[in-house]
Amino acid sequence: MTFDQLRIFIAVAEREHVTQAAAALNMTQSATSAAISALEERHAVQLFDRIGRRIILTDAGRIFLDEARALLARAQQAEQVLDDLAGLKRGTLRLGASQTVATYWLPLLMQQFRKQYPGLALELITGNTSQVTTMVHDAIVDLGFVEGTVSDPALSKQSLRGDELALVVAPGHQWIEQPPRKANDFLKSAWILREPGSGTRAIADAFFASHRISALDLELTLELPSNEAVRAAVEAGDSATILSTLVTQASLEAGRLVRVNCNLPARQFHVLWHRERRLTKAEQRLMKISGIDHA
Repeated sequence: MTFDQLRIFIAVAEREHVTQAAAALNMTQSATSAAISALEERHAVQLFDRIGRRIILTDAGRIFLDEARALLARAQQAEQVLDDLAGLKRGTLRLGASQTVATYWLPLLMQQFRKQYPGLALELITGNTSQVTTMVHDAIVDLGFVEGTVSDPALSKQSLRGDELALVVAPGHQWIEQPPRKANDFLKSAWILREPGSGTRAIADAFFASHRISALDLELTLELPSNEAVRAAVEAGDSATILSTLVTQASLEAGRLVRVNCNLPARQFHVLWHRERRLTKAEQRLMKISGIDHA
């Protein structure tokens, strides 16, 4: 049994989907499936039931999941001690990031870190805010960077600079001439939104709630799992959406989208780590580059 097999097993177990786990781990589906099969064959135990396209934990798999999480967490603690002893000359820093942060904000930070510490490797797993929170809680990643609200009491967090959200539509939409003002106005257009669990969706839901309406009241035609998919769908149709201006900037400049005058709140990004583990020197340095001085 290897720690990579444990990490793959946990990712598949949490998603009950090999393809999604492989994408999150930046692996191929075949390599992910092979790792699970090797683990089952080596120990002569079936961890998953394969039912059509679904993959479901067996009783043995559910029992092993808790043990795998605990073992992986302990192994990462041991690695942290060794990384500290190495004086930032070698090691791996595992990061989780929600999509807006991973695509539009974190790459520059990672480049700056790599220039200062070329011997340290950076690994990045992406998901929505809810998924990244779970990754940090279960020690799949060392630090999580998210744009959504996090309330897990097991995690520590600090605020980073954030972004601005915008209500956008395609050219020709009715709201370009007559922006929505009252709650009922928001019910007069179709909507395409990010999926529940994402930070962007949480902000959108809070905005609707401030007008005493919910997503159930809207003509919600699509819920999509990426910013780019939402943006492309809105550009191609007559729906509205709420997205980060980091996501919409190029489309706005090119005239493929139009920003509707609407009072949306700014939001902050956050960095997360588990309360029960100490930050390594590498993690402290990365946080300092991001604007946090964590002594």
